[in-house]
Amino acid sequence: MLKPRKVPKWSEYAPPRGTWRSVFKYGSPYEFKHPSLRWVEMIKREFGMKDEDFMSRKDEGLGEVTLERPVALDPVHRERIESIVGRRNVAADAYSRVKYAAGKTTEEIMELRKGVVRACADLVVHPRSKQDVKEIVRYCSEHRIPLSTYGGGTSVTRGLGPEEGGVVLVLSTHMNKVLGVSELNQTARVQAGILGPALEEALRRAPELYHTSHRYTCGHFPQSFEYSSVGGWIVTLGSGQASSYYGDAYHLVLGQEYVTPAGTFVTRDFPAEASGPKINDIFKGSEGAFGVLVEATLRIFRYMPENTRRFSFMFPSWEAGLDACREISQGEFGMPAIFRISDPEETDRGLKLYGMPSFVDSLLRRRGMRPMERCLFIGTSEGQRDFARNVERQVKRICSSYGAVSLTGYAAKKWEHTRFKEPYMREDLMDFGVLIDTLETSVTWENIKKVHNEVRRYITSRPKTMCMAHASHFYPQGTNLYFIFLARMDDIEEYREFHRGIVDAIVAAGGSVSHHHGVGRLFRPWLRSYLGEGQLQVFRTLKRHFDPAWILNRGVLVDEG
Repeated sequence: MLKPRKVPKWSEYAPPRGTWRSVFKYGSPYEFKHPSLRWVEMIKREFGMKDEDFMSRKDEGLGEVTLERPVALDPVHRERIESIVGRRNVAADAYSRVKYAAGKTTEEIMELRKGVVRACADLVVHPRSKQDVKEIVRYCSEHRIPLSTYGGGTSVTRGLGPEEGGVVLVLSTHMNKVLGVSELNQTARVQAGILGPALEEALRRAPELYHTSHRYTCGHFPQSFEYSSVGGWIVTLGSGQASSYYGDAYHLVLGQEYVTPAGTFVTRDFPAEASGPKINDIFKGSEGAFGVLVEATLRIFRYMPENTRRFSFMFPSWEAGLDACREISQGEFGMPAIFRISDPEETDRGLKLYGMPSFVDSLLRRRGMRPMERCLFIGTSEGQRDFARNVERQVKRICSSYGAVSLTGYAAKKWEHTRFKEPYMREDLMDFGVLIDTLETSVTWENIKKVHNEVRRYITSRPKTMCMAHASHFYPQGTNLYFIFLARMDDIEEYREFHRGIVDAIVAAGGSVSHHHGVGRLFRPWLRSYLGEGQLQVFRTLKRHFDPAWILNRGVLVDEG
């Protein structure tokens, strides 16, 4: 008789408000997604852990947030800001000062679990309108008060922590509305603080709310979709999981309105123009260093879920899968929306996470597709019915020509069901000293194999460390590689050194510093060698023009040099 496996003592309760855990817990306080027992067994085997190691949580962060750092802002400044936004929209309690200064990097979570605060605000302000933002920016610039911006709080680059204190503007509290939908132009004008679900709901209800003939979608679905803001997508150059069809945040933005210490400006929302270098493009990806984004005009797309086609395939090897993905990307018949291929290790461990019927495994083995060699491809095609069907048909043709076996749409549908819930597992694993973290990089077809091999080699050179990878966000010229590592590690200095080593390995192999998460403070040390001093001087020149007092999001993207 099989001995029943012990279920780890996962946290099952919403963390009390005011605790450290309520700051760093991802997503809804009431939602959880625990690792499967298959994954727990795998982790125990790989890391030499036992049932007992999963019975007692540590560093849960259930203590009340406290700060030994007093507010450094003169009370006169608080009074003036309260006169602008109203007293109820200003806070200086310890919890608010920490919450609105924290993102979701592994490094920050490790610190917060131990009650360590590296950066916090002096004053948290919830502006009600762009006029409030204008007055606050003007006042802070005049008095040289550091000023940073908070949207959804999902940054994974240390892009939020105001290391010199000052004022944090929380845009998602009040500035979170759709201001209008133009069916003629197929655009939506929105406030920067609106979160993904609110935007998507409004667009799908466009006939009811804006008297349009069609329902619409933004098409931008990052893993953080439920808790990230449109402003955050734009200023970090984010990518959604369906970006291969809809485009990255860069491609979605037609016009923007920014408030800067040098003045307010609005870029025109023409589909194209030739009036010199585009200020609109310069501010995409600027991470709040040049100005505060208050409004944006976005491209939108007709929402036609009834036309979505789902497909998945198993390839015999990573090389065959990449060759097929390149052919699909360059085939000029249209792009899939979801478009993703896992390397052999992610495929094998992913199947352990989700489970695979034994008869399917037997079938694949008979076809020569062995564990730790085979690679899972999942995808969808969207848009007009005949277009979506043709993309599906062409994808099937190409995959078949590279030796892939169709798994129907089952795997894609199962992945979709939990695609926004995977981050919830991180807190569970960290409760027992197991880290899971990700890094991503842009690669060309010419260097993808080199980057994949060399970064994997570095990560797995650390004993008892897993490395999984997948390619997603495809272009005719290349793709994005996502590296996920798991390790038993609780020393923050060891983590920092290991993380730096991974970024070094990515850059040395020819990958980009970041593909879609921005730079923040985490990746800024690599910018000089990556971009070169000439390009950094362009950043500094723009910074000095738009922010002469150097108050905006200090330490992000560019230093004073």
